[in-house]
Amino acid sequence: VQLQASGGGLVQAGESRRLSCAASGRTFTNWSMGWFRQAPGKEREEVASITWNWGTTNYAASVKGRFTISRETANNMVFLQMNSLKPEDTAVYYCAAKRGGARQYAYWGQGTQVTVSS
Repeated sequence: VQLQASGGGLVQAGESRRLSCAASGRTFTNWSMGWFRQAPGKEREEVASITWNWGTTNYAASVKGRFTISRETANNMVFLQMNSLKPEDTAVYYCAAKRGGARQYAYWGQGTQVTVSS
């Protein structure tokens, strides 16, 4: 399984940004995909997740109502639409994948930096 995250960059507070994750290497039926982030000096945080089959989503409280995770099953793509960005959203964002029922995410992309200036 390979995951390639892209779309990071420098944005102003209040602006939007969409991250993309290209997944390859197998079919992802019954898998879950997630977006995580890690800011300097902080622990990695799960931001959002989505089930491949049904598109069921979950969000961290810190991003609920501002971020939206989605997937395009035909193209093996996962997206994170980030709106109303805040300086505290600054982090390296990673996409990850796990088999259905797995406790831990086993596959990780390389990360993409998002910097939100005030």
